[in-house]
Amino acid sequence: MSYSWLPALLAEIAEVAGLEAALKLAESYGGCRVRIPAAVQSDRHWLALCVGREAAEKICTHYRQGTGSGRMRGAYVLVPRGPTGAIASARRRLAQALATGASAAQAARVSGLTERTAYRLRQRGRASEDDKQGSLF
Repeated sequence: MSYSWLPALLAEIAEVAGLEAALKLAESYGGCRVRIPAAVQSDRHWLALCVGREAAEKICTHYRQGTGSGRMRGAYVLVPRGPTGAIASARRRLAQALATGASAAQAARVSGLTERTAYRLRQRGRASEDDKQGSLF
């Protein structure tokens, strides 16, 4: 399955450990730099608590690195916010409000975004519906 709609790191994790694990990681640690260990030692490790022991082990196996002395070590990664981020959620609320017929001001209040953002989103929707003029690019 293709996860091209996700940021690269989350798409990698979805391929290795499943989409649910990637989304849980983004929801819990999105925007943060975390250390993925070489191996999960217990069920109480933060990664196992977040995504489950089996998925955590798959993620660790994928990101572990070998050292010059033959030992294995973990890696630091910056977890993207992904589709669970606050802005993405606010934009979904804005789009839903506009789709149900709310004015730009009403949609802005519901979503927590600006009226200007609501106008831009509404205009993009009209532009895709009204394709009388061809695109230059």
